[in-house]
Amino acid sequence: MANKLNLEVVTPTKLVVSDQVDLCTVPGTEGAFGVMANHAPILSTLTIGEMHYEKDGNQVRMAVSGGFVEVSDNRMTVLAEAAEIADDIDVDRALRAKERAEKRLQEAASGREDIDIARAKAAMARALARLKVAGKLT
Repeated sequence: MANKLNLEVVTPTKLVVSDQVDLCTVPGTEGAFGVMANHAPILSTLTIGEMHYEKDGNQVRMAVSGGFVEVSDNRMTVLAEAAEIADDIDVDRALRAKERAEKRLQEAASGREDIDIARAKAAMARALARLKVAGKLT
């Protein structure tokens, strides 16, 4: 399988993906990047966003919530804080998370000082990424 990349996506609670793929694209903190077989070694941090991989002409989309990625010897390991395949995303839960984040950001904008703005923005980014991957946002 010289033209395949061994992909593993791992979270603190489970192995999400373990497969041989043709291409994988991840949201690096310095910008999204793609990896194919025979890619140069790389170590990068991930941000909240959409990840996808292609296998035999089919694309699988995932939402990831930060972490790290390592590529070496036709192996790509994604260590993510959270990762969800599009079909597994609970859209209602993501919508509720988005609404809570919006409320917190509105409260912060109105001058409430006890709101952790960075945390609220991160929650909003996670909710939006999940909704986008699930096909509920354009």
